Amino acid sequence: MKVLTTLSELGQVREGSVLTIGNFDGVHAGHREIFQTARKLAQDRRAEMVVMTFEPHPVAVLHPEKAPGVLTPLPLKLRLLRRYADDCIIVLRDDQGLLNLAPEDFVDKFLMASIAPRVIVEGDDFHFGARRAGDVETLRELGARKGFEVVVVPPKQVELPTGQMLRVSSTMVRYMLEGGHVAEAATALSRPYRLIGPIVSGWGRGRKLGFPTLNMGKPDQIIPAEGVYVGYAELAEDQETLLAQAECLPAVFSIGEARTFGDQHPLLIEAHLLDRTVPSMEGHWMAMDFVRHLRHQHKFGSSEALVKQIEKDCQQARAVLNGLKQGDRDG
Repeated sequence: MKVLTTLSELGQVREGSVLTIGNFDGVHAGHREIFQTARKLAQDRRAEMVVMTFEPHPVAVLHPEKAPGVLTPLPLKLRLLRRYADDCIIVLRDDQGLLNLAPEDFVDKFLMASIAPRVIVEGDDFHFGARRAGDVETLRELGARKGFEVVVVPPKQVELPTGQMLRVSSTMVRYMLEGGHVAEAATALSRPYRLIGPIVSGWGRGRKLGFPTLNMGKPDQIIPAEGVYVGYAELAEDQETLLAQAECLPAVFSIGEARTFGDQHPLLIEAHLLDRTVPSMEGHWMAMDFVRHLRHQHKFGSSEALVKQIEKDCQQARAVLNGLKQGDRDG
C-alpha cells in the first residue's frame, strides 16, 4: 500500500489504474459502495486501485467561512481508507491553483498528465473543477475524448432505526451528529462515530462523586450535541498506537458544560469507564465511539441528585451494550 502526498510522487502510480476521487469525509456507507466497485473493476482488469482524497476540504481553501465540520481528521481517514484502498492512496493537498482549474484543464493538465487512469469511479453527485462546474456527465464527455471510462455508482440508501430510508451523505451525517442522533449516524457510517484526541486534565469532580472520568481536549471534529451517551473508549500512549490497535472499554460519555456546578464552564468531553478505573492518563490519547444517546443534559438541584442519575445512566448503558452483537460495533 502506497500513500502519496506530493505531486512529484504521482509517477509511482501505474498507468491504466482504476481511480476514485473525493473528499470522503466520514468514509461512510456510500463511500464504501464506491470503493467496492472500484476494487472489483481493478481486480477484473488487473489494474492498480487508486483512491485520491483532499486535505483540507476544498471549501476550506476557497471559502474558509463556509468550511464544513470535519468527521474524520486525516490520520483517522487514512486508517479507514486502508480497509478499502488495496494499492494506493493519494492525499491531494489543496491549493488555489489546482482548485481553480477548469474541469477540462483538471483532467488534461492534472489527471491525464500525472495519473492517466483507465477507469474513474464516482458517485452521482461528484463535482470537480473551478466552481464545481464539472459533474459526472462532464467527466463522461471528457473520458470519451481522453480515453478513460467513467463508472457512476448509484446513491446508497440505508434504513434508520426509525424505519426511515435515507440517502447517505457526509452532510447528513454531520446533521445527525449535531442533533445528537448518534445511532442514526452509526447506521450511515456502518460503524459508530469516533472522536479522537489527547486526554487532558479535568476538574476532578467526577472522581469526587465516585465516577472518575477521562477528559478529552476539544478535537478538530464535529462534536455530537450536548448530552449523555453510551459507547466504547479506547486508550493508547499516542495517536498512532490508538489508530493501529487499542483496548476497547465500555463507557458512558458526557458532553456538556457541568451546569450543576455553576453557569460558567467550558464544554467538557468526558468518558467514564464502566468496568475499570484508570489512573491519570494526561498526555495519552483516547478514542470515543458513540453507540447511542441516553439523555439530554440538564442542571441538577444537588450533587446527590446528580449521583443518582449517573447511577441510572451507567445501568442503562450496560443494558444497551450487553444487547449489542459484536458485529453491531465493528460495522
